[in-house]
Amino acid sequence: MGGPALRALTFHDRARMIKALAMALNARKQELYDLSFSSGGTQNDHMIDVDGGIGTMFVFASKGRRELPDGQIYLDGEPETLSKGGNFLGQHICTPMQGAAVHINAFNFPVWGMLEKLAPTLLAGVPAIVKPATATCYVTERAVRIMLESGHLPDGALQLVAGGLGDTLDQLTCQDIVSFTGSADTALKLRAAPAILKNSIRFVAEQDSLNASILGPDAEPGTPEFDLFIKEVQREMTAKAGQKCTAIRRILAPQSQVDAVIQALQGRLAKTVIGDPQAEGTRMGALVSNAQKRDVLAKAALLATEAERVFGDPDNFEVNGASAETGAFLPPMLFHCADPDKAQRIHDTEAFGPVSTIMGYRDLDHAIQLANRGEGSLVASVITHDPQVARQVAMGAAAYHGRLYFNNRDSMKGSTGHGSPLPHLVHGGPGRAGGGEEMGGIRGVMHYMQRTAVQGSPDLIAAIGEQWVPGAAEIEGPAHPFKRRFHELQIGETLHTASREITVEDIEHFADFTGDTFYAHTDPEAAKRNPFFPDRVAHGYLLLSFAAGLFVDPDEGPVLANTGLDNLAFMKPVVAGDSLKVRLTVKQKTPRNDEYGEVRWHVTLKNQDDEPVAEYELLTMNAF
Repeated sequence: MGGPALRALTFHDRARMIKALAMALNARKQELYDLSFSSGGTQNDHMIDVDGGIGTMFVFASKGRRELPDGQIYLDGEPETLSKGGNFLGQHICTPMQGAAVHINAFNFPVWGMLEKLAPTLLAGVPAIVKPATATCYVTERAVRIMLESGHLPDGALQLVAGGLGDTLDQLTCQDIVSFTGSADTALKLRAAPAILKNSIRFVAEQDSLNASILGPDAEPGTPEFDLFIKEVQREMTAKAGQKCTAIRRILAPQSQVDAVIQALQGRLAKTVIGDPQAEGTRMGALVSNAQKRDVLAKAALLATEAERVFGDPDNFEVNGASAETGAFLPPMLFHCADPDKAQRIHDTEAFGPVSTIMGYRDLDHAIQLANRGEGSLVASVITHDPQVARQVAMGAAAYHGRLYFNNRDSMKGSTGHGSPLPHLVHGGPGRAGGGEEMGGIRGVMHYMQRTAVQGSPDLIAAIGEQWVPGAAEIEGPAHPFKRRFHELQIGETLHTASREITVEDIEHFADFTGDTFYAHTDPEAAKRNPFFPDRVAHGYLLLSFAAGLFVDPDEGPVLANTGLDNLAFMKPVVAGDSLKVRLTVKQKTPRNDEYGEVRWHVTLKNQDDEPVAEYELLTMNAF
């Protein structure tokens, strides 16, 4: 039921639906906050989860309206001409998968983790089966209940499984998708499910990640970059008690600055009040469960075989308003590895809690080598004010990391933080991080769609994509197209204008009037020495201006504004004595609100020999 109902909607319909769901969640987010305290997090932690998830929904709703057509097929790229005469074309299209998306989520972000997958899935037109981690599924359940009670979802578009999935994976076909967030061990088991292997089922994974943060060699104590680095590391160690897939696990500093970094971090971490997340003054709450606490302590013990703990004693720390013995509390634990080249556990063991290890590097190439030893991460950050440091790290480390976060004194006030995935950018990474790419704007929507190459005549390609292509039929409208309202215009409706001769006086006047006296327009002999021009030529922008004069209707009408032009190309020079005429065709129509929509016009300028001299796409806003 859910799939056919969603596929019957256009991208814009689905985007409006996602926005309505976000508004419903936003109106009742206090319920989600109140429930979330049971997960051990503080109010700030809940805002990252709840507000971050709702914000992600709003972004996808907005991008869906701006970047996708008001239709059911997404065109991936421009048509390819496959025949000499242009009567046989190819086009890549994307259509919704006709199964379901199975979302298997982690415990640490019960709301955001669900919504960052759900938004692109629904925008693609695919129903979702959400399976949250059992430890915090009660928060996810409330969010799902709010969305279902809002009445904005078609029946069957969203379903929740709290607990095990049973034999669900065995039922999947080539039309289904699995999107997983969690441990690498669990991901490996899921990937190896017989049905997933047999049917080549899409598997999008975000898993373990030994994220690194590099203090640039220029960021010495006393610089804004050094202070920013310490603040970022402390925040990433303590936010959600370190239970973040993007938390900083490895701290890389120049060897000469390691002691200064340790001292500065000790000072900041000592101010972190640990305790009951609802108690006044608490800055870091508990881990999600005592089982998770035991796992973190076991992983910390492995790190301790290669590194010395320089802050945070799990057997001796204060807890605000709760019991350290019975609660799932841990202090932030900072380790120092003196020889990261010989170490292995610090590069392959993730203690999923408030745990991080600092190590020194000899030079920037060594820092890059150490960062890459994580064998794939979701994010690595670099705090530097030196552009060449940023470039060197990008060249050397980008292949190992899903996101590189650079920050310094110039961007620190507007930056979103090392650990903040954004719906506009891909969230994922190679290797140990799972090889997946969540979100990334419209890129994330494509995970739930099939890219298909279609071939055919221009008329057929235009009909499939609901977008006019060169060579397709042209329609003669009953009146000048600028006199016709948005809904009256038809795709392919075309105006052919009269001709206008270009004179020497036109070229000279345009040069004098605009100040564009480039030699090719003003000096015949110099123009002839240029291999591109037979004589002095008309300005390209003169041609555009004359073209507008040929096709624009001057009277007040449905055309409200010219908002720009795309894909401008000048194909053949125009000299004095040549003539200019225009073909103006409605290429695409996209509603923008209840009052007007965007019309994309294909504009071709031709000379007296019917040869194209320029081409572009004009954008106008037209009243309904």
